[in-house]
Amino acid sequence: MNEERLHPVAAAGLVIGALLGMAGSFAPSAELRGLAWGIDGTALVVASALLAVHHLRRGNEQLAAGFLVFLAGETLMVSGSAMDLVAVGPTFAAGAGLWSASLVLVSASPVMPRFVRVTGAIAAVLLAVPTARIFGGADLTPLSQPLPFFAFPFLAVTLLGWAWAHARSSSRDAGDNAIVRVPGEPSQQPTPHLATSSHAARLQRLQRLHRLRG
Repeated sequence: MNEERLHPVAAAGLVIGALLGMAGSFAPSAELRGLAWGIDGTALVVASALLAVHHLRRGNEQLAAGFLVFLAGETLMVSGSAMDLVAVGPTFAAGAGLWSASLVLVSASPVMPRFVRVTGAIAAVLLAVPTARIFGGADLTPLSQPLPFFAFPFLAVTLLGWAWAHARSSSRDAGDNAIVRVPGEPSQQPTPHLATSSHAARLQRLQRLHRLRG
Protein backbone atom coordinates (compact mmCIF):
# COMPACT_ATOMS: atom_id res chain seq x y z
CA MET A 1 0.00 0.00 0.00
CA ASN A 2 1.42 3.36 -1.04
CA GLU A 3 1.55 6.43 1.19
CA GLU A 4 -1.44 8.11 -0.48
CA ARG A 5 -3.72 5.24 0.54
CA LEU A 6 -2.07 4.37 3.84
CA HIS A 7 -2.80 7.65 5.60
CA PRO A 8 -6.56 7.80 4.85
CA VAL A 9 -7.07 4.13 5.73
CA ALA A 10 -5.15 4.48 9.00
CA ALA A 11 -6.95 7.73 9.88
CA ALA A 12 -10.33 6.11 9.19
CA GLY A 13 -9.42 3.17 11.42
CA LEU A 14 -8.47 5.53 14.25
CA VAL A 15 -11.70 7.49 13.94
CA ILE A 16 -13.82 4.33 13.87
CA GLY A 17 -11.95 3.00 16.88
CA ALA A 18 -12.40 6.20 18.88
CA LEU A 19 -16.12 6.56 18.15
CA LEU A 20 -17.14 2.93 18.55
CA GLY A 21 -14.97 2.56 21.64
CA MET A 22 -16.87 5.34 23.36
CA ALA A 23 -20.20 4.07 21.99
CA GLY A 24 -19.51 0.63 23.44
CA SER A 25 -18.90 2.14 26.87
CA PHE A 26 -22.48 3.48 26.87
CA ALA A 27 -24.13 0.54 25.08
CA PRO A 28 -27.44 -0.54 26.68
CA SER A 29 -26.69 -4.27 26.37
CA ALA A 30 -23.71 -6.60 26.56
CA GLU A 31 -24.33 -7.74 22.99
CA LEU A 32 -24.14 -4.24 21.55
CA ARG A 33 -21.13 -3.43 23.71
CA GLY A 34 -19.29 -6.53 22.49
CA LEU A 35 -20.12 -5.72 18.85
CA ALA A 36 -19.00 -2.10 19.16
CA TRP A 37 -15.78 -2.99 20.98
CA GLY A 38 -15.04 -5.82 18.53
CA ILE A 39 -15.30 -3.54 15.48
CA ASP A 40 -13.48 -0.77 17.34
CA GLY A 41 -10.57 -3.08 18.22
CA THR A 42 -10.28 -4.53 14.74
CA ALA A 43 -10.16 -1.05 13.20
CA LEU A 44 -7.48 0.04 15.67
CA VAL A 45 -5.36 -3.06 15.02
CA VAL A 46 -5.37 -2.31 11.28
CA ALA A 47 -4.65 1.40 11.82
CA SER A 48 -1.81 0.86 14.28
CA ALA A 49 -0.21 -1.79 12.07
CA LEU A 50 -0.26 0.56 9.07
CA LEU A 51 1.14 3.45 11.09
CA ALA A 52 3.92 1.28 12.52
CA VAL A 53 4.99 0.33 8.99
CA HIS A 54 4.68 3.95 7.82
CA HIS A 55 6.86 5.40 10.56
CA LEU A 56 9.39 2.60 10.24
CA ARG A 57 9.80 3.53 6.56
CA ARG A 58 10.22 7.18 7.53
CA GLY A 59 12.90 6.35 10.10
CA ASN A 60 10.73 7.33 13.09
CA GLU A 61 11.64 4.28 15.16
CA GLN A 62 10.12 5.62 18.38
CA LEU A 63 6.73 6.23 16.80
CA ALA A 64 6.87 2.88 15.03
CA ALA A 65 7.58 1.17 18.35
CA GLY A 66 4.74 3.08 20.00
CA PHE A 67 2.21 1.93 17.44
CA LEU A 68 3.51 -1.65 17.61
CA VAL A 69 3.01 -1.67 21.38
CA PHE A 70 -0.47 -0.18 20.89
CA LEU A 71 -1.17 -2.97 18.40
CA ALA A 72 -0.16 -5.60 20.97
CA GLY A 73 -2.40 -4.04 23.60
CA GLU A 74 -5.33 -3.77 21.23
CA THR A 75 -5.17 -7.46 20.31
CA LEU A 76 -5.67 -8.27 24.00
CA MET A 77 -8.61 -5.88 24.17
CA VAL A 78 -10.26 -7.45 21.11
CA SER A 79 -9.94 -10.92 22.61
CA GLY A 80 -12.08 -9.83 25.55
CA SER A 81 -14.63 -7.70 23.69
CA ALA A 82 -17.51 -10.17 24.10
CA MET A 83 -16.55 -11.44 27.56
CA ASP A 84 -18.26 -10.65 30.84
CA LEU A 85 -16.97 -7.41 32.36
CA VAL A 86 -15.88 -9.08 35.58
CA ALA A 87 -14.17 -12.02 33.85
CA VAL A 88 -12.27 -9.80 31.42
CA GLY A 89 -10.59 -7.76 34.17
CA PRO A 90 -7.09 -9.32 34.01
CA THR A 91 -7.05 -9.29 30.20
CA PHE A 92 -8.16 -5.66 30.23
CA ALA A 93 -5.39 -4.78 32.67
CA ALA A 94 -2.75 -6.32 30.40
CA GLY A 95 -4.11 -4.48 27.38
CA ALA A 96 -4.46 -1.19 29.25
CA GLY A 97 -0.89 -1.47 30.48
CA LEU A 98 0.34 -1.81 26.91
CA TRP A 99 -1.92 1.06 25.86
CA SER A 100 -0.36 3.22 28.55
CA ALA A 101 3.18 2.31 27.46
CA SER A 102 2.38 3.00 23.80
CA LEU A 103 0.84 6.37 24.62
CA VAL A 104 4.01 7.35 26.47
CA LEU A 105 6.16 6.38 23.48
CA VAL A 106 4.02 8.23 20.95
CA SER A 107 3.46 11.29 23.16
CA ALA A 108 7.20 11.62 23.82
CA SER A 109 7.88 12.08 20.11
CA PRO A 110 8.11 15.70 18.87
CA VAL A 111 6.62 14.59 15.54
CA MET A 112 3.12 14.64 17.04
CA PRO A 113 1.27 17.95 17.66
CA ARG A 114 1.61 19.25 21.21
CA PHE A 115 -2.09 19.06 22.05
CA VAL A 116 -2.24 15.39 21.04
CA ARG A 117 0.88 14.67 23.06
CA VAL A 118 -0.73 16.23 26.15
CA THR A 119 -3.98 14.26 25.86
CA GLY A 120 -1.98 11.10 25.20
CA ALA A 121 0.12 11.63 28.31
CA ILE A 122 -3.00 12.18 30.44
CA ALA A 123 -4.61 9.04 29.02
CA ALA A 124 -1.42 7.07 29.74
CA VAL A 125 -1.46 8.06 33.42
CA LEU A 126 -5.20 7.44 33.82
CA LEU A 127 -4.83 3.97 32.28
CA ALA A 128 -1.73 3.08 34.28
CA VAL A 129 -3.48 3.65 37.64
CA PRO A 130 -6.28 1.03 37.25
CA THR A 131 -3.83 -1.32 35.55
CA ALA A 132 -1.61 -1.31 38.62
CA ARG A 133 -4.63 -1.73 40.88
CA ILE A 134 -5.96 -4.74 38.97
CA PHE A 135 -2.51 -6.34 38.94
CA GLY A 136 -2.46 -5.72 42.69
CA GLY A 137 -5.71 -7.62 43.19
CA ALA A 138 -8.37 -4.90 42.95
CA ASP A 139 -11.73 -6.05 41.62
CA LEU A 140 -12.16 -3.56 38.77
CA THR A 141 -13.88 -3.88 35.39
CA PRO A 142 -13.32 -1.89 32.16
CA LEU A 143 -16.28 0.31 33.12
CA SER A 144 -15.43 0.90 36.78
CA GLN A 145 -15.67 4.56 37.86
CA PRO A 146 -13.84 6.83 38.22
CA LEU A 147 -11.05 4.81 36.61
CA PRO A 148 -10.61 3.36 34.06
CA PHE A 149 -13.94 4.75 32.80
CA PHE A 150 -12.86 8.40 32.72
CA ALA A 151 -9.62 7.54 30.95
CA PHE A 152 -11.53 6.59 27.80
CA PRO A 153 -12.50 10.14 26.73
CA PHE A 154 -8.83 11.18 26.80
CA LEU A 155 -7.90 8.05 24.84
CA ALA A 156 -10.61 8.78 22.26
CA VAL A 157 -9.46 12.39 21.85
CA THR A 158 -5.88 11.15 21.41
CA LEU A 159 -6.94 8.67 18.72
CA LEU A 160 -8.83 11.41 16.88
CA GLY A 161 -5.74 13.61 17.21
CA TRP A 162 -3.57 10.88 15.69
CA ALA A 163 -6.03 10.59 12.82
CA TRP A 164 -6.00 14.36 12.25
CA ALA A 165 -2.21 14.57 12.42
CA HIS A 166 -1.72 11.83 9.83
CA ALA A 167 -4.46 13.14 7.55
CA ARG A 168 -2.86 16.59 7.68
CA SER A 169 0.55 15.06 6.94
CA SER A 170 -0.90 13.26 3.92
CA SER A 171 -2.38 16.50 2.56
CA ARG A 172 0.90 18.35 3.08
CA ASP A 173 2.89 15.64 1.32
CA ALA A 174 0.48 15.70 -1.60
CA GLY A 175 0.84 19.47 -1.87
CA ASP A 176 4.62 19.26 -1.82
CA ASN A 177 4.63 16.69 -4.61
CA ALA A 178 2.21 18.60 -6.81
CA ILE A 179 3.50 20.74 -9.71
CA VAL A 180 2.51 24.34 -9.10
CA ARG A 181 1.94 26.24 -12.35
CA VAL A 182 1.78 30.02 -12.20
CA PRO A 183 -0.92 31.49 -14.46
CA GLY A 184 0.60 33.05 -17.56
CA GLU A 185 3.72 30.89 -17.54
CA PRO A 186 4.21 28.63 -20.56
CA SER A 187 3.80 24.92 -19.98
CA GLN A 188 6.98 22.93 -19.55
CA GLN A 189 5.72 20.17 -21.81
CA PRO A 190 6.88 20.49 -25.43
CA THR A 191 4.23 21.60 -27.88
CA PRO A 192 3.70 19.81 -31.22
CA HIS A 193 5.06 22.86 -33.05
CA LEU A 194 8.32 22.81 -31.10
CA ALA A 195 8.65 19.08 -31.60
CA THR A 196 8.14 19.47 -35.39
CA SER A 197 10.68 22.30 -35.59
CA SER A 198 13.27 20.27 -33.69
CA HIS A 199 12.75 17.30 -36.02
CA ALA A 200 13.11 19.51 -39.10
CA ALA A 201 16.37 20.99 -37.77
CA ARG A 202 17.81 17.50 -37.27
CA LEU A 203 16.86 16.57 -40.82
CA GLN A 204 18.60 19.67 -42.17
CA ARG A 205 21.80 18.86 -40.27
CA LEU A 206 21.77 15.30 -41.59
CA GLN A 207 21.29 16.55 -45.16
CA ARG A 208 24.26 18.97 -44.82
CA LEU A 209 26.46 16.17 -43.45
CA HIS A 210 25.41 13.94 -46.35
CA ARG A 211 26.33 16.64 -48.94
CA LEU A 212 29.71 17.22 -47.27
CA ARG A 213 30.53 13.52 -47.38
CA GLY A 214 29.35 13.28 -51.00
